[in-house]
Amino acid sequence: MKIELAENYGFCFGVKRAIKIAQENKNSSTYGPLIHNTKEIQRLERDFNVSLTEEISEFKQGDKVVIRTHGIPKNELEFLNKNDIDVVDATCPYVTKPQQICEQMSKEGYDVVIFGDEAHPEIKGVRSYAQNGAHVVTSLDALKQLHLKEKVALVAQTTRKIEDYIQMANYLIPKYKEVRIFNTICNATFENQDAVRRLAQKVDVMIIVGGKNSSNTKQLFNIAREYCTDSYHIEDKDGLDPKWFTAKTHCGISAGASTPDWIIQNVIDSIQKL
Repeated sequence: MKIELAENYGFCFGVKRAIKIAQENKNSSTYGPLIHNTKEIQRLERDFNVSLTEEISEFKQGDKVVIRTHGIPKNELEFLNKNDIDVVDATCPYVTKPQQICEQMSKEGYDVVIFGDEAHPEIKGVRSYAQNGAHVVTSLDALKQLHLKEKVALVAQTTRKIEDYIQMANYLIPKYKEVRIFNTICNATFENQDAVRRLAQKVDVMIIVGGKNSSNTKQLFNIAREYCTDSYHIEDKDGLDPKWFTAKTHCGISAGASTPDWIIQNVIDSIQKL
């Protein structure tokens, strides 16, 4: 069976940067998971003594805290700084940008709309920068239910599908007097999604590797499934099922932005053995 990797896959700039920061700050702790990949978090703790802390109240004066790639709410960052905790910010710059936009647009009197998942840590952080609050929607139908001011600012979670975002922009522009549209979907998301779309049309089985709670990995899986019905989302080689490959001749592989190369290679090796 032929195994083919997507042209673009795996670690994005923001994740590479965050892991480098964590490795340079041994004996520290991340506030929340640094990235959405349990195996890589375990490696950081084992090899660099970078632990994971879920509760902000557990940090004490003098502790070194690495801020996760998805960022944290503004009030929590202020809490850490006020309590003389050594903050090392590993927030992805692509996430920092919508935070800044929400803060500025809110100051200027715009109704802020965020296309994303309100339960996702990235959106919890981004939303907190809007001084007067922000509307979070996951679909065009949800957007249509909102009653907005004359001035509207639209931003997106960094891992959302551009086609869905364009639909929302096209709905808002003729309906309101002033609409500001900010393209906050990161380049790596575009590239990875396009690569999956192309590959899934060529293969007869598609494997997407990444954390089950990773938003961008879920998006890759959904795109793959549109073009290849035999598409599967796994976290690592242990998730593989030999039955998936029966009578298959061409296997495509892609991975989410938080998936390290060593996990991807383990998956490839396991499929080759099958």
